[in-house]
Amino acid sequence: MSKSKKNENEVEVMEVQRGVVQFCILGTTPLIMNRMAAKAMNELLLPRGKLTTADKANNLKHDPVSEYRNSVHQTPRGDSLLAVPSTAFKSAMANAAIDIPGTAAKAQIGRMSYVEGEYVNVFGAPKLHMAVVRMADMNRTPDIRTRAILPEWACRITVAFVKPTLTATTIARLLAGAGMMQGVGDFRVQKGKGNFGSFKLVDEDDADWQRIISEQGREVQRLGLDNPECYDVETAELLQTYHGELAKRELCKAEPTEKKAKKAKGNDQEEAA
Repeated sequence: MSKSKKNENEVEVMEVQRGVVQFCILGTTPLIMNRMAAKAMNELLLPRGKLTTADKANNLKHDPVSEYRNSVHQTPRGDSLLAVPSTAFKSAMANAAIDIPGTAAKAQIGRMSYVEGEYVNVFGAPKLHMAVVRMADMNRTPDIRTRAILPEWACRITVAFVKPTLTATTIARLLAGAGMMQGVGDFRVQKGKGNFGSFKLVDEDDADWQRIISEQGREVQRLGLDNPECYDVETAELLQTYHGELAKRELCKAEPTEKKAKKAKGNDQEEAA
């Protein structure tokens, strides 16, 4: 075989390397945590079927404080108690690739980059947030959803990517675009109507980033979950209405018990006479 033919049959494989880059992220709009509630997960695991009218009257549909605490992902150790799944930032970058020309395709970003770690530690003091939402059923039934919200938040993420197909500059542009056009958490920009979960890239010496990281860590977050504080006036009004109705129902349950006790006491007195 001639040398020229031999060269034609050779296949040159591009050398693939792993690149790593870190980013400091500062929230520009509040972050609403969106972990699936324990009640919803239990319903998926062990469906209880439809409730009767009597069952609905005797069982409260919501427990705002419990739902608030269950809406966050928690880490067992570290400077931060709260966390966001790392896939949230990866999905945001992949979706941003659709709207940013000249970077990379969405599928390519999904295959060739990832955010290290299962969760990203997030710093910020949580507050209780209640809002009216529409369910996913055909009638779009309204409901009240309770979530934890971080009015201000910050985190650090590490992104690994394949070189030379992707570069640190490409990843930075995608992540910056994701912060403006996608966001993370519930009611985020990506959904179209929400304006939460937006963020920007900052330097490590940024004053706001440093303040949140140093002042709103694990202990502050634990205190915020143990002693819920309402995020806004609407939430305070809804929570006050809930506690008022709860007190009425507890009183109604207690009244029959008191009547039975008085009746039993009267019967005992008659027998003694």
